[in-house]
Amino acid sequence: MKLENERLYVEIAELGAEVTRIYDKKKGNELLWEGDPAYWKRHSPVLFPNVGKTYHNTVRIRGEQYPTSQHGFARDNTFRCISEKADQASFLFVSNEETRKVYPFDFELIITYVLDNNTLKVTWEVRNTGEETMYFTIGGHPAFCFAGEKETKEDYLLYFPGRKTLDYILIAPGEAAADPSVVYELELDQGYCPVNEEMFARDALIFDGGQFEEVWLCRKDRTPYVGIRCKDFPNFGIWSVKDAPFVCLEPWMGRCDDVGFDRELSEKPNVNKAEPGDRFEQSYVIIAG
Repeated sequence: MKLENERLYVEIAELGAEVTRIYDKKKGNELLWEGDPAYWKRHSPVLFPNVGKTYHNTVRIRGEQYPTSQHGFARDNTFRCISEKADQASFLFVSNEETRKVYPFDFELIITYVLDNNTLKVTWEVRNTGEETMYFTIGGHPAFCFAGEKETKEDYLLYFPGRKTLDYILIAPGEAAADPSVVYELELDQGYCPVNEEMFARDALIFDGGQFEEVWLCRKDRTPYVGIRCKDFPNFGIWSVKDAPFVCLEPWMGRCDDVGFDRELSEKPNVNKAEPGDRFEQSYVIIAG
């Protein structure tokens, strides 16, 4: 699937309804990571019905334990295109016998992409088609590649408009779960901080509490390169792989489990819910600088 306007050219795969290419026609830059498996084979997966990992890779729903996979199963299933125009498209994935083995809810997941000038709006719609309250987390995971072939993380800055400091937590060593007992401060200079390899030595930086609604990856001279606008998102992750020429800016509605979390999914912090017959909807926007 291809979307295009005067500024951007976008490609979307039916597998996972994943955006696989964002090309900035004005500046001649590929914005989205190419998916080289030497570093990371994906581009911009949709994380559903869980963001990150659950504690010990299981989840408790109505007293039953179910196995989970990192970031859920949506990214590894084929969606069907249900609406298509030159600058927008919608994709549908429906629960089935296989999904109910690991996630006992009936649902429809619709992902819509809309181009508008220099932006790509991503909308998730989760419809509860079952007879019980449905609980889930959902998130984005776009990876933005560097503009220059020989550029590294040290050639870039993160910019959080209007913020002086931010707090974040990290993944507990050996646990694949978050450790909220230790909170770190990200110091900013007029909203900016340098990107470097050491930032990601312990996986993602996890920002809780809806601390910002916009973040940019900028060049060292503070020229905006690519940004995310994410109003009303409680969680956000920033992640990369060692020596990889990309940074992921990840808006999340809910996140991975904390170390030791073994309660019902309905009790998980920032979990989303949809009552029978109801729907949940949230959007974020990718912005070409």
